[in-house]
Amino acid sequence: MNWKHVILVGVLSALPVAAMAQANILNAKKPEQIGKKTEAQILADNDVFLEYGYVDDRDILWSKTVWEVIDLDQRVNFPLYYPLDTIDIGADRRSLYDVLIKNIKNGKLTDVYVDSYFTEKRKFSDLAATLKKVDTTDLGYEQYNAGEQISPEYINQRELTAADIEEYRIKGIWYFDKRQGELKYRMLGIAPVAPDVNFIDDESMSPEDAKVELFWVWFPSARQILHEAKVFNQRNSAMPISFDMLLNSRRFNATIYKEDNVHGDREITEYIADNALFQLLESQRIKEEIRDREQDMWAY
Repeated sequence: MNWKHVILVGVLSALPVAAMAQANILNAKKPEQIGKKTEAQILADNDVFLEYGYVDDRDILWSKTVWEVIDLDQRVNFPLYYPLDTIDIGADRRSLYDVLIKNIKNGKLTDVYVDSYFTEKRKFSDLAATLKKVDTTDLGYEQYNAGEQISPEYINQRELTAADIEEYRIKGIWYFDKRQGELKYRMLGIAPVAPDVNFIDDESMSPEDAKVELFWVWFPSARQILHEAKVFNQRNSAMPISFDMLLNSRRFNATIYKEDNVHGDREITEYIADNALFQLLESQRIKEEIRDREQDMWAY
């Protein structure tokens, strides 16, 4: 048996596993049965996320905390943004924002905070002013001043959706594990960023000034939720990947906009102002400094 036959056997042996990723679509007698696993599949299913290993503080030889921005206009980051239309598509495919906001609403995701330092918690009721705007038109005010009840058509409601999310900001720590002798990354938090709902349709404000962080999610506690939510795999639709795998394996493009420093963790834009090129070069410098740290560990 040559190597071609060995590879062919390996591919054929993986086909049943790939078929299971479609959740019984080939065995369904009715459309309602698609997405529902059989009892045998449930018993054989060991699909769990890969837990982090324990890292003792004494094993961390060096570390640096960085904040990065994931621009959703870049093609490589599209899996975090799409799909936007949730009416004509299956419930198993949602954007990252829809997954987060749904689980915050139903109470499964509780570790939601105001900022990236995770000191002040927030509930979904506390986020209402950030996610939704209710405004009354001039005709509605006329009815109110006349002592009448305001008609529903004179009340404008604007709620943020997945289409309004422009970027994600993540916080993570790079550290050198001396026990395993390698540089590793651990994500700590993620935040969706969108225009301020109160000024989203205001053209007088610049797009950069209108952006706000809606909330920060403590990433380790959201891993099970992100593992259950799958991302469309363009190379093989029979093998979708989870948001947890996508984020932990860093299958996205991000730019550093802040690092922990003596100046109170100031952002790059605070000490390099009005120069996008130099800001990008500074971000690359920080990235190269982290990358070179691992090489310097082995230099004598």
